[in-house]
This record gives sequence, C-alpha cells and structure tokens, in this order.
Amino acid sequence: MVKGFSHYWTKSQIRQQLEVIRGNIAPTKVITNAQWLNSIRKCWMQGNIWIYRDRIVYVGDQLPTKTTSETEIIDASNKFAVPGYIEHHAHPFQLYNPLTLAQYASERGTTTLINDNLLFLLHLNKKKALTLLDNLQKTPATMLWWARYDCQTELKNEDEILSYSTMKEWLDHPYVVQGGELTDWPGVLQGDDTILHWMQETKDIRKPIEGHFPGAGEKTLTQMALLGVNGDHESMTGKDVLRRLDMGMTASLRHSSIRPDLPKLLQELQKEGFNSYDKLLMTTDGSTPDFMEKGVMDYLIKIAVDNGVPFIDAVNMCTYNVAKHYHMDDVLGMIAPGRIANINLLSSLERPLPESVLGKGQWLRKEDKPCFPKMEFDWGNYDLQPMQIDWNITKEDLHFSIPVGLEMTNEVILKPYRIDQDLTLDSLREDTDECFFMLLDRKGKWSFTTAIKGFARNIYGMASTFTSSGDIILMGKNKQGLLHAFEALKKQQGGIVLIDKGGPVVSIPLELSGLMSDKPLELMAEKERELKTALRERGYGYEDPIYSLLFFTATHLPYIRVTQKGIFDVKNKKVLFPSIMR
Repeated sequence: MVKGFSHYWTKSQIRQQLEVIRGNIAPTKVITNAQWLNSIRKCWMQGNIWIYRDRIVYVGDQLPTKTTSETEIIDASNKFAVPGYIEHHAHPFQLYNPLTLAQYASERGTTTLINDNLLFLLHLNKKKALTLLDNLQKTPATMLWWARYDCQTELKNEDEILSYSTMKEWLDHPYVVQGGELTDWPGVLQGDDTILHWMQETKDIRKPIEGHFPGAGEKTLTQMALLGVNGDHESMTGKDVLRRLDMGMTASLRHSSIRPDLPKLLQELQKEGFNSYDKLLMTTDGSTPDFMEKGVMDYLIKIAVDNGVPFIDAVNMCTYNVAKHYHMDDVLGMIAPGRIANINLLSSLERPLPESVLGKGQWLRKEDKPCFPKMEFDWGNYDLQPMQIDWNITKEDLHFSIPVGLEMTNEVILKPYRIDQDLTLDSLREDTDECFFMLLDRKGKWSFTTAIKGFARNIYGMASTFTSSGDIILMGKNKQGLLHAFEALKKQQGGIVLIDKGGPVVSIPLELSGLMSDKPLELMAEKERELKTALRERGYGYEDPIYSLLFFTATHLPYIRVTQKGIFDVKNKKVLFPSIMR
C-alpha cells in the first residue's frame, strides 16, 4: 500500500500526543488568548492552542493541566492565529534552490511548498533524488512535491529518464502529492498511452493531477476533465477561471513575475457576480527572486483583499482550500487537532505578513524577526556541486549555416524567421537585433548553431547554463565574444555571465551544477536586477530575462524551441533542423 503524506507520525509519537491530552505529558508550546481562524466555519474563535513538538494536539477553551519549565507559553492577546500559508505551485529553482526558497518563504508565513520535481528528475540519480526529498522534509519547512509525466523539452535520453521504475517510485513517494503539471497534454490527446497510464496510476493513489492549459477552450478543457485532470493554474481571464470551475476543476489564480494577473482575474470575476472562493487557490508560479522580494503568499493575500476578497476567503485560498484539494486537510491547512503546527500570528487583519511564524512547532519568525534555524546541507551528496566543464570549443565549432533562426515575440514565445545576414562573418551588423545563438551539450557531445532575433541589439557575448534542459546557451554579436563568454562561464563553473570586450559585466554563479545558487534569495534578487539593467542597456526589450533563458529549450510553449535534438516544431512535434555531434 502506498503511504500518503497523512501517514506522518509513528504509532509511538501518536501515543505520546495522546498523553498530552490526558495530562501525563506537558505540551512543548501553548498559545493562549488567541483569536484563531476556524477555516471550516469561516469565523474567528477565542481560545488556546496546545502544541507538542511538531503537531497541534488541542484547540479550545482549556489550558493544559501539566506544564514544565520547558513549556513555552505564548500570550497571543490581540493577535490573530491563522494556518501557515501554502504555495501549491512552486518551481524551486529560479536561481534559488528549494532550501533557500523554503527559508525565505517560511520566514514570511508560507510554511508549506508543493514543488516542481523537474530539475531533480532530469539531473539526479533516482535514489539520490528521492533521498533528497526525505532530507529536505527534515527542515522546519513542509516540503512536498509533484511527479512530472514529461520532460518539458526534447531529450536524447528521455526513455531512460522516464523509465517505469522511476515514474512508479516518484508517484508512490509519500511526499509527492500530485501528478503533473501536465505540459504534454497534446501528446495524450494524440494517443500517448504511457502518460495516460501514469495519470490513471495517480488517480488510483488519490493524488490530484495538475494541468497546464494556457488559452484552452471548452472542448480542450472537457477532454482534460475526461482524462482526470483536477486543476489548472493557467487562467488569463476571469472567463478562463469560470470555465475551469464549470468543468469541476479547481482553478488557481496566478500572480507571477511573468504573469502578474491576480488583480485582473479578481476584478473580472467580480464583474461576473462571482463571490464563491472555495474552489480557488493562488500561486506565485515560480517567480524570480526580484519579484519574490515583495512577498510570497502573504503578498497574494494582500492583493486579494485589496481587490475585494473577504480576508478569511483570501487566507483559505492558500491554506484550507489547498489542503482539501490535495486530500491533506487532516494534516495541513487549518488550526485543529492533528495538524502540523504551522501557525502564523498576525498583528492585524490588514497585514497578512505574520508577526510570528511557527513551522512544525519551531519559530521561523518571532516578533517580526526572521529566525529560520541555520543548518548545514551538503548538496554535494546529491551530485549538486560546482559544474566542471572539462572540454573546450574553438572557432571550428562556430559554423552557422541553417537558414532559419529564432525570433522572440515576447519574453518566452519563439517563432521561426528566415535569416538574411551572412552568418559566415565574424560579427553581425550593429544596427540589427540579431545575435549568433548556440546550444551546447553540458558535456560537450553535441551542438546546434543558428541566430536569434529580438533578444538584444549589442551583446558582445553571453553564456548560460540556466536552461530547462541544463545545457549551455551562447549568444552574442561576435564569434570571438561567444568564445570569451564560454571561457568566463567555464571559469565560474556554471551559471550566467554577460561580457563586453573588456571582461565580465554581470556574473551570476550557480554553484549547484550550474542550475541553482546556494546563496540567499535576497542576494540572488540583487544579481537578477544587475542582469536586467545590463541587458536593457544592450537592447533587451522585455521584463524577465531569467524566464527567457529558462524557456529557450522548453517545448510546452509555441512555436519553435531549440532542444538537444535541434530546432523543434512544437505543434507538429518534429525536428526541423537537427543538432550535430562534435
């Protein structure tokens, strides 16, 4: 039998918790005189909350008959106690890593993250990846995960990555609580029974399936409902939200660095006379560090309230509603006996950023001072260490001959265009927004060369290992600039580097295999701002270069992508121009 997340405490631990109620063991913390949110009745109640280690054991009028000098008494007079917030759709590797995101989020009241597993699926040994899940759960943050059905890019070794045993072990893991997000839904509709099999396995073990349906109409959503999809976060209008609700799905309202849609969605829903929020969730959907400095779910609750959502409904949209959707309301999402002791103490209902935060019964913020415990975490144990590039490229690799390039129409959409410039020259004309573009295998085994239009006008050289496939992108006006950028990337052992002829302009090391940083989120926000400023000065005309880099290789977006196999036509699922072995 698959053990779910609710199977969290051992029989011995549960026996001890019972003894607290019987007065034989003292609770570890008691919150007194609290106005606490009854999430089911949607009202405020007055009382006391007993905590034993990481679990709420009692909520009500009584005080424990037994306390000791080690029992911490917290007087919550004039405070409001609400459940710890839940970010149900986190992509925990947008320069930051799962642990630095968890620390930053939980110190601001978002004590539970339900995380994308894509990076671990693509780059880590299965055993090490699943062990990593177990060890991240030992932190004061509640760290839960998805199980992807597809790789979201075209890979040469996809069958190996998505083997039967790998998929089965991911889905059955107790800290994996959903299937998806389902980005290759067109493949399922066109007959991919392998993904459909894993979707049915997901339903068999009572875990929901998350969709990814931007712009989907009634017919597509109807088919997704028949396939068993439970929810989707890709609504771009109020009517999109209503369409998903009418299909019986849970709809998540997104407010992210690339799609800051929440105010618009709420206003359009209210114009439709909508006022029932029980099947709505909210998400920051993998926002970049600079955007996250505004806050996490506390920020979204504030936006929701400012746009007419009652405070309790806004809180429920990232607590109780989430827990119900994931069949985890017996463990998370409310203040009640048996739930993990994730509790936020608010100084007022106008300030969703908590004054104090408990995560698994430990202080993560106290009297407005963040205090997530310092802990050593050896990422090297999971093969996440500085990237070693032990190979070289030369001018002979910089052979650009195909007639079709990549044209950016916004941060993330790529269309094909016919290249008119002579790519045999050492540099491209300064008066165009075209650059040489190269994708290299992270181990140097293959390469693909073309041109890109619309990214920037005057980049000498840029290199990045921050891509959805983990491979290396080189861009620039000058072929020598590509070589210099590659050498700078090699020296800093992965990450992002932007250079001029005089040397590096912006350097963002990503110490964990060139994919994530081990530095605090706040520092990565500073680095991101540096990159944005430098790229705007060089002609980048959009708002989110981090997502531009990430999605060049991601095949869940139209129209073409550059992948390990070459330029890929997303709609027709075919390689237009192949990559070449080196």
